[in-house]
Amino acid sequence: MQVWLHMVRQFWIDKIKEKWEEKSVIWLMGVRRSGKTTLCKSIDDVDYYDCELPRVRNSLKDPEDFFQRLKSNVVALDEIHRLDNASEILKIGADHFPQIKIIATGSSTLAAGKKFKDTLTDRKRTILLPPLALEDLSDFKKEDLLFRMQRGGLPPFFLAKTFPESGFQEWLDSFWAKDIEELFNIEKKSAFLKFFELFALQSGGIFEAKSFASPCGVSHTTIASYLRVLEETHIAYVLRPFHSNQSKEIISAPKCYFFDTGFINFFKGTDKIKDELKGFYFEHLVLNQLLTKIPKENIHYWRDKSKNELDLVLKMRGKDPVAIECRWTSTNFDSKALRKFREIHKNGINIIVSQDTKKVLHKQFDGLKTDIVPIGQLMKYLKAQDILKNA
Repeated sequence: MQVWLHMVRQFWIDKIKEKWEEKSVIWLMGVRRSGKTTLCKSIDDVDYYDCELPRVRNSLKDPEDFFQRLKSNVVALDEIHRLDNASEILKIGADHFPQIKIIATGSSTLAAGKKFKDTLTDRKRTILLPPLALEDLSDFKKEDLLFRMQRGGLPPFFLAKTFPESGFQEWLDSFWAKDIEELFNIEKKSAFLKFFELFALQSGGIFEAKSFASPCGVSHTTIASYLRVLEETHIAYVLRPFHSNQSKEIISAPKCYFFDTGFINFFKGTDKIKDELKGFYFEHLVLNQLLTKIPKENIHYWRDKSKNELDLVLKMRGKDPVAIECRWTSTNFDSKALRKFREIHKNGINIIVSQDTKKVLHKQFDGLKTDIVPIGQLMKYLKAQDILKNA
């Protein structure tokens, strides 16, 4: 058995317990092989049930009897989308057995379904399990950021002895068979998988459906539907532009990120990262870290029509926008885009996130107070600034 299966990801265990203080039902989302099953099994005193097994599905046909027979007050229902009555089971658990803590995993299409949303309105809390966060690297005792960017953040690939090229291909085959073919009405496999690859290779850019249409041999409306599928399955992080409806700002075009840098390397045919691309990969790592605490809907980018651009903008309810620039090294920072942004959005914190400092540094660029924050201290810094209060 692989060593990582025995590792406890304490950051996520604590997050689950925190959410259970709010609601008794937790929906754990994440891509295939992100560690959802292992995380569920590592919860103390948990009764674990794999809903892909026929005997488990049979036992859940009578939810009331199932909950009454539980030996523990903590239960994990893995792959719950395999059940015909998944929403009903979670509703009965929440309403009639509130003393039982439930964590459920399953297809994102179930979570996005109207029945699921209506049935579980204000009865659950949701946790997105992204690829390995910095806290996970500490638990895995492998904190090399460059290695994390090379391998990506899916645990079995991150800890493989060599770059797991065949593992990435097997994952892709399984993703198509179990997450796409079974759950979505995608007619052209070759076109979809071509888009998947091209999307990974163009990660971090402004998304234009028409640019993918010709290489994939489908219409731009089909490309837009493919993007929605990738977003629903947590492969694509679609960031909307931050704006105040001024004519000089970009207000509609999304900026899209692929979920994992290991796959980007796989599609590039390399396991090395050139020096000039470290900042590109680092930007993905910063976004991944933010997603451990902040809903994607609160994370934006900013760009004006003169192509001045900020990597990320956080906009929390009742808070001024936080401007974030991601830099592998913090030297030679060009503050032009930040200055243009603050000419329009005058108030808010300015941050350069980097990996080459060990503590927060307070700087001035063009008269703008700007803090250089080590990536490992980013979430602690945002909490200290009262940015995460409403996250």
